[in-house]
Amino acid sequence: MFRRKAYDQLVEWKRSSGGRTAMLIEGARRVGKSTIAEEFARNEYNSYALVDFTKVGDEFRRTLLDTRGDLDSFFLYLSATLGVTLTERKSLVIFDEVQLFPPAREFIKHLVADGRYDFIETGSLISINENVKDILIPSEEESMKMGPLDFEEFLWAMGEEALAQMITNSFASGSPLPDSLHRKASRLWREYVLVGGMPQSVAAYAPNRDMAAADRAKRMVLKIYREDIEKYGGMAAKRIRAVFNAIPGQLSKHEKRLVYTQVENGSRSRDFMTAFSWMREAATVNLCALAEDPSIGLALSADDATVKCYMADTGLLSTMAFSASGSALPEVYRQVLLGADGVNEGMLAENAVAQQLTASGHDLYFYSKSSSIREERMEIDFLIIRPYPDAAMKPRVSPVEVKSGKRYSTVSLDKFHAKFTQRAGEEYVLHPRQMSQDGIRRFLPLYMSFCL
Repeated sequence: MFRRKAYDQLVEWKRSSGGRTAMLIEGARRVGKSTIAEEFARNEYNSYALVDFTKVGDEFRRTLLDTRGDLDSFFLYLSATLGVTLTERKSLVIFDEVQLFPPAREFIKHLVADGRYDFIETGSLISINENVKDILIPSEEESMKMGPLDFEEFLWAMGEEALAQMITNSFASGSPLPDSLHRKASRLWREYVLVGGMPQSVAAYAPNRDMAAADRAKRMVLKIYREDIEKYGGMAAKRIRAVFNAIPGQLSKHEKRLVYTQVENGSRSRDFMTAFSWMREAATVNLCALAEDPSIGLALSADDATVKCYMADTGLLSTMAFSASGSALPEVYRQVLLGADGVNEGMLAENAVAQQLTASGHDLYFYSKSSSIREERMEIDFLIIRPYPDAAMKPRVSPVEVKSGKRYSTVSLDKFHAKFTQRAGEEYVLHPRQMSQDGIRRFLPLYMSFCL
């Protein structure tokens, strides 16, 4: 069991809710939702009952429906069936993969009101309309999203807790890491963009740094995701599959926004709205929308038809882009691990930063300005909202540029600052070099992106 930030969120939920709400853990398949729910139950309660809806039979489902008006009988049946002793206010009940039996989610309202035990639900594709259209969503349900490991969690998994803390301290203080630790952190970041944050991939890699084993684990996850598209995608499955398979090619271009006609001849943005909605809810991608008029309300000027589509996990992207089905380690993997100058890592670096920003709670937006006048053209990779020290820590729009190489320009940042001086705050350039600062522009190592 890897140390996960979601665990701390569950601890805080237990402390603050006092049994007055249930917690729904949402996320993509295979990100560790069930594992963390059971680990939390094992450590924080005297006993727990795990109801896995991928395994329970029709009899259990009928009994749940039949005993909704008699909770004493339901809890007695639950204890007898699972062989557990439930203690009032000291036991937890987990409804695992609850989307497979939506009435159980609706039942949460009555279970929470009863007050005897705490309740956690886990679910994949849980928010898609087909899973909830016939039930009343309980107001007593809180929710939290769980994704792949971010880079800080990856460092924890690799036994580098002290390095992770030093990176956090370095970001807060503005003092660069010692050169030896900077090189070490940079090497681990390169490993991360290839391995990614899917728990089974990290588990395969961590003991012996076996990249081939990690790749096999990632291919299994990708197989599951593609099967889910066919099984649950419905009428939109063809376009969902087309977008999913087109992601590496779209991100490898200089302008990484999705070009619909390259995905499907003659198509328009509105043809893909259902596919995007499905993929967003399935949490297999991170969509980054154009903010046409950047302000602290980025969503107010969002153009949801103009998007960049990132994989939710960069390790999965690396396998889609570079790995064949065989056991041989792709040569590009070796070049990335060595930090070879000839490798174009822009696709992986930008996707990995998108993954860190999402894990930190940011919605993803970018800014782009097309013009026949060269001086007006610009593109900013990401826009985030952060407190600005020069404005009494009031929130401002912070532009973020991702640079995978050591030689680059910051022309777009210069233009953005000139155009949006009154709205903009600190600027961030994420690059392979050491930390430095030039006025309001902070140059941060790529491995520090999880701190934003």
